[in-house]
Amino acid sequence: MIFRLLRLILVALVVVAAQPSFDAMAQAIGQGSAQLIADQTKAIKDLTAKTDGLEKKVGAPDQDDAGLVDIRLQLEDISRAALNSALMFRTRLNDINARIEVLGPPPAQGQPPEPAIVTNERAALTAEKAEINAVVASAQNLSIRISGLVDKIATMRSELFRSVLTKRYELTDALSPQAFSDAHDQFTGLYKAVTSWLTFALKFKFQAMLAATLMALALAAVLLIGGRRLFGRIFEADPSVEEPSYLSRLSVAFWSTLLPTVALGAFLASTVFFFNYYNVLRGDIGEFLNALLAVIAVVFCVNRLTNAALEPRLPNWRLIPVATGPARWLVRLATAMAVVLGFNYFLAVVNEKMGSPLSLTIARSFVATIVVGIILILMGVLRPFRAKDGSWRPWPAWLRFLALGLGLFTIAAALLGYIGLALFVSIQVVVTGTTLVTAYIGFLSARAIGEEGGFADTSIGRWLSANSSYEDTALDQLGLVVSIAINLMIVLVFLPLILLMWGFQPGDIEAWAYKLATGVTIGSVTISFLGILTGIVVFAIGYFLTRWFQGWLDGSVMARGKVDTGVRNSIRLAVGYAGVALAALVGISAAGIDLSNLALVAGALSLGIGFGLQNVVSNFVSGLILLAERPFKVGDWIVAGDISGTVRKISVRATEIETFQRQSVILPNSNLINNAVGNWTHRNKLGRVDIRVGVAYGSDVKRVHAILLDIARAHPMVLKNPEPFVLFANFGGAALEFEIRVFVADVMNGSIVQNDIRFAVLDLFDDEHIEIPSTPRAVVETKKHESWPIDDDKIEAEFAERERLEAEAEAERQRLAKTKRKGRKPDPG
Repeated sequence: MIFRLLRLILVALVVVAAQPSFDAMAQAIGQGSAQLIADQTKAIKDLTAKTDGLEKKVGAPDQDDAGLVDIRLQLEDISRAALNSALMFRTRLNDINARIEVLGPPPAQGQPPEPAIVTNERAALTAEKAEINAVVASAQNLSIRISGLVDKIATMRSELFRSVLTKRYELTDALSPQAFSDAHDQFTGLYKAVTSWLTFALKFKFQAMLAATLMALALAAVLLIGGRRLFGRIFEADPSVEEPSYLSRLSVAFWSTLLPTVALGAFLASTVFFFNYYNVLRGDIGEFLNALLAVIAVVFCVNRLTNAALEPRLPNWRLIPVATGPARWLVRLATAMAVVLGFNYFLAVVNEKMGSPLSLTIARSFVATIVVGIILILMGVLRPFRAKDGSWRPWPAWLRFLALGLGLFTIAAALLGYIGLALFVSIQVVVTGTTLVTAYIGFLSARAIGEEGGFADTSIGRWLSANSSYEDTALDQLGLVVSIAINLMIVLVFLPLILLMWGFQPGDIEAWAYKLATGVTIGSVTISFLGILTGIVVFAIGYFLTRWFQGWLDGSVMARGKVDTGVRNSIRLAVGYAGVALAALVGISAAGIDLSNLALVAGALSLGIGFGLQNVVSNFVSGLILLAERPFKVGDWIVAGDISGTVRKISVRATEIETFQRQSVILPNSNLINNAVGNWTHRNKLGRVDIRVGVAYGSDVKRVHAILLDIARAHPMVLKNPEPFVLFANFGGAALEFEIRVFVADVMNGSIVQNDIRFAVLDLFDDEHIEIPSTPRAVVETKKHESWPIDDDKIEAEFAERERLEAEAEAERQRLAKTKRKGRKPDPG
C-alpha cells in the first residue's frame, strides 16, 4: 500500500512537471494515429468493394477456368493488401500497450484515487486501442472471407475440369450432312477474314509489315548462323564418327531438340512482337496467328525429337536400336500425330473466335481423336527390331500394350461420345509425351556428364583440357556442377510446361512461384527458397571475391613489395578467413535468417566447446598466435620433438611439416606453442655444420689439425667469415677425436658440405698414411629359447620333481647351517 502511494505521487509529480510538453506530444501522437486509422479504414473499405465485385464474377454462369484463375490471383492480392493494412498498426499497438503497462491498472475500490490526467490518458489509450482493433478485425475478416472464396474457386475449377472430361455428346448431329455445310461456311468466313486483313495490311501497313518481317527474319538468321557456329558441334551428329559414345548420342539428341526449338520459338515470338509493335495485327487475326505459330512450334519440336532419338539417316547415332525402315515410319507417324492435333487446335481457335456451332466442334474433335487413336495402334503393331535370323520382332510387351491400350481407349471414348476425354488423352500423348521424353533424355545426359570422366569426354571438356590447366579432378568437379545445372534447368523449363498441359493455368504457376519466393510456412518456421538461393549466391560471390582479392594482394601488392614469403602467407590466410567469415555472415543475412535467433545455438556451442572441443579451440587459438607472432614461417626448417622438416602450410588448426623423407606430418598448433621448437632458418639461413673425425693414437695431431683446417677452408660453400675451426675434442677410448666446425650460407646445404668434407678427409688421410681406427665389433651370442613343450603331463611331472629336489636341497642347507653354528668356538681376542 505504501509503495503504491509513493508510485502514484511520483507519477503525479512527473505528469504535472511535464504536462505542457506531454499534452502536446500526446496530441500529436493522437492526431497521427487518427490519420492512420482513417487511411487504413478507407483502404479496407475499397478492398471490400473490390472483393464484392469479384465475388459476383465468381458466381457468373459463363465463367471459364482461366477467368477463375485470374479472379483468384486478384483475391490473393487483396488478401495480402488487407493483411499489410493490419500490420501497419503493429508499432502503434506496441507503444499503446507499453504506455498502459507503465500507467498500471486503475486503483481498486477503497484505494486512493489516481490523478485525473492519468485516468484520462488511460481512457484515451484504451479508446484508441479499441479503434485500432476494430480496423485490424475488419482486415482479418476480409482475409478470412477471401480464403473462403479461393476455396470456392478451387472447387468450381475441379468441377469444370471433370465436366469437360465426363461430358457426353451426341454424335448424330456432328456426323450429319449439316456439319459439312457448317464447315464450308466456316472456311469461307476464315478466308474472307484473312484476305480482308491482307488487303488492309498491304494497302495501309505495308511498310510496317515489311519492317516487322525483316526484323524477325534478321533475328532468325542471327539465331540460325550464330547457333550453328557456337553450338553446331553440340547438337549436330558427326557422320564420320563410326561408334559414338552413349554420352555423345544423348547430348546430341537432347541439344538438337532443345536448342533449335528454342531458336524457332524465339523467332516466332519476335514475329508476333514486331507485328504487334507496329500495329499490323488486328484482334482476330492476332489470335489466329498465335495459334498457328504455336502449332508450328509443337510440330517442329516433335519432329526434331523423333529424328534425334531415331536418326533415320545415321544408324550409329540412334538412341533406340531400331531398324532404318521402322525408324522412318516412326518419325512420320509421330509427326503426323502432332500435325493432326495441331490442326485441330488451330481450328478450335477459329471456331471459338467465329462462333461456330457446337456440332462442328464435336465433328472436328471426333475426327482428330479417331486419327490419333489409329496412329497409336499403328505404332503399337509396328515391328521395329530385326533379329539375327532376319525376322522382325515387336516392341517390348509393356510398351506395345500401352500404345495399343491408349489408341483403343481414345477411339472407344470418341465413339461413345466422350469427345473431351478422348481429346485430352490424345493431346497428353503427344505434347506431354514429347516433353517427358525430352526431359528424360536431358536427365540421362546430365547423369552421364556427372559420372567420373564423363565431362572430359565431351567436346567442351576436351577443349578445356587442351586449352587450360584443368586437371582430370577439376574437370570431374566441373562436370558435377554442369550436371546439377542441367538438371535444374530441365526442372525449371519442363515442369511448368507439363503443368500447363495438364490443365493448370499460368496463374497457378505464378501463385506457386510467389509462395516459393516469399516462403512456405511449416508450423512456426517460414522457409523461403528464394531467400536461401539468394544467400547461397551472395556467399558464392563473396567467396570468389575473397579468393580474387587474396590472389591480387599476394601476387600484385606483396610480391612487388618484396614481402617475405612467411609474411605473405600469414596475411593471405588472415584475409581469406576474414573474407569467408564475412561472406558467410552476409549470406546468412541475405537468406533472411535472423542472427539473433542463433543465440541459443551459440550458448549450446560454447557449452560444447567448454567440455568437448577444448583441443579444437586450443589449436585454433594457437594457430592465430603462430600467424601473429610468426616464430616460424612457410619454408623454415624446424625441429619439433622427434619431427624435423620444412614447414609447408600453416593453418588455424594445424601446421603441415614435410620431413626430408618427403613425409607430410600434420602437427597440431598447440604442440608447437606449448613445447620447444627449434628453427634452423628463423632469421636467416646461416648455420654451422659439425663433422667428427677420429685418428689413431700415435698420429701427428698437429698435422691432422692442419689437414682438416685446409680441407674446411678449401670447400666452396664454407664461409670465410665466420672462418672454419677445427677442435681437438677428446681423447677417446679408441681414437683421438677431432671436430670440424664450418659455417655455410644456407644450412639446408649442410648435408652436401658434410658429404664433401668426409670424402676429402678420406682421400688426404690415405695420402698422408693417417689411420682412422675402428672399434672391433662385439660378438653377441644369441640365447636359444627352449621350444614350447607339448606334453603337459610330462611338464607337470618335471616341475614336481624339480620342486622336490629344491626342497631337499633347502632342507640340507638349513641342517648344515645349524651344525656350523653349534660347533663354532668363541673368538679369543
